[in-house]
Amino acid sequence: MENCSEAKEFILVGITDAPELQVPLFTIFTIIYLITMVGNLGLVVLIFWDSRLHTPMYFFLSNLSLTDFGYSSAITPKVMAGFLPGDKTISYSGCAAQMFFFVYFATVESYLLAAMAYDRQVAVCKPLHYTTTMTSSVCACLAISSHICGFLFSSIHTANTFSLSLCKSNIVHHFFCDIPPLLVLSYSISYINEVVVYFAVGFNVFFALFIILKSYFLIFIAILRMHSAEGRQKAFSTCASHLTAVSIFYGTVIFMYLQPSSRHSMDIDKMASVFYTMVIPMLNPLVYSLRNKEVSSALKKIMEKTKSSLGAS
Repeated sequence: MENCSEAKEFILVGITDAPELQVPLFTIFTIIYLITMVGNLGLVVLIFWDSRLHTPMYFFLSNLSLTDFGYSSAITPKVMAGFLPGDKTISYSGCAAQMFFFVYFATVESYLLAAMAYDRQVAVCKPLHYTTTMTSSVCACLAISSHICGFLFSSIHTANTFSLSLCKSNIVHHFFCDIPPLLVLSYSISYINEVVVYFAVGFNVFFALFIILKSYFLIFIAILRMHSAEGRQKAFSTCASHLTAVSIFYGTVIFMYLQPSSRHSMDIDKMASVFYTMVIPMLNPLVYSLRNKEVSSALKKIMEKTKSSLGAS
């Protein structure tokens, strides 16, 4: 315990040790992070700028984009630094902070996806009551509740993990400070610690999934009752992108965290982690927005305005 309390840093093994892959991977992840920043922050600016996008659906989209930006920023810069020579270490406090923000943004994203599913349910099932149901105060409460849940669960996970004596080694077989690879460093891990992890993650995943599945069940029933083929097509197109993102996000989370620790393969977990920590935040602006006619129209409008302003100057 005395030696453990003196530990000041961890060594992140990273994605791969192959020297020939360091520069290509650094380049790839740099491009991914730049696209993530431009896509998510650009979407937030676009929604703020265009008054036609000041609706509940785009309010949640802007919150999701900010969450994806924070989500990626908690992980990707350190991953990129890990490809540079001699920069694979992270301080004890830095590791705790990275875990806190990773769990925080992941939890917020989970509940925002549920809020967006509820928003789509009201829009499809009760279109005449949409404006009176999804008021500004309701949307704000749903967004704030997502952040409160994120703070609570990230505090629980971080405290649960770093209350252990992580004395086995200071080598983390991952590219960031995630829960499973840190738990294996402890001699003092108990059944209670594992139960806390599985219960907290399981509650978040299945509670949010319950809301999403219930919303889409009601949406499906409403679509079957529609007599207009055009109405059905519009409803399906509205939900398709969200369902795709939900499937990818929750599929990887369930795969990562809700399997017994004895069956964890760090190499497989790394590949899944790359997908949901870096690829999904990059894809979300494309999946949710660029296929949307209103967002495309607003983007063309701001580009034309910028072009005319540059031409006039």
